[in-house]
Amino acid sequence: MAETDAPQPAGQNTPPSPPQLRILGQFVKDLSFENIAVRNGSGGNVSPDVQVQVALDAKKRAENQFEVTGKFNITSKNKDNDATLFVLELEYGGVFQIDNVPDEQLHPFLLIECPRMLFPFVRRIVSDVTHDGGFPPLNLDNIDFLALYRQSLQQRAAAAQAADAKPN
Repeated sequence: MAETDAPQPAGQNTPPSPPQLRILGQFVKDLSFENIAVRNGSGGNVSPDVQVQVALDAKKRAENQFEVTGKFNITSKNKDNDATLFVLELEYGGVFQIDNVPDEQLHPFLLIECPRMLFPFVRRIVSDVTHDGGFPPLNLDNIDFLALYRQSLQQRAAAAQAADAKPN
C-alpha cells in the first residue's frame, strides 16, 4: 500500500498563481465639453442622438506597472435637424500593477480588463459633465471591451494585409 500523504517535491502539482490586478491610480488626462446648442442659440425641444467613439492605449511604466488610457469622444446631435448639441472629449487613464499574466495574454488583458475597471468612473464623469453643462445626465451604456479589442485586431490585420498587397 502506497502512502498518499507523502510530501511532494517543490514545484510539482502546484497550481499557477491567478492573475492579479491592482489600480494604483486613475486620473483625467484631458477633458473638453462644448455646449454648442447654447452657443448657437438653439434650444427648445430636441431629440438627441448620441454617438460614442472609444480608443484605447496601453504602455509600460515600470516593472509590472502599466498605464492604460481611454479616449472617449461623445457627440450629441438633434435627430430632427442634425444640429450638434454638445461635444464631450474625455481622456481618462489608470495606472495598474499586474502580476501573474503570461506575456502572450498581457496585451488583451491591458485593453479589455483594465478599461472594464475604469469604465464606471468614466461613466460618472460623463454624467456629471453633461448635467453640469445644461443637459440631462448622459449615462453611457456598457461598452463591450472584448468586442472592441477584437474589432481593433481585425482592423490591424486588414491594414497589414493591404500594406502587404501594395506594390513597391
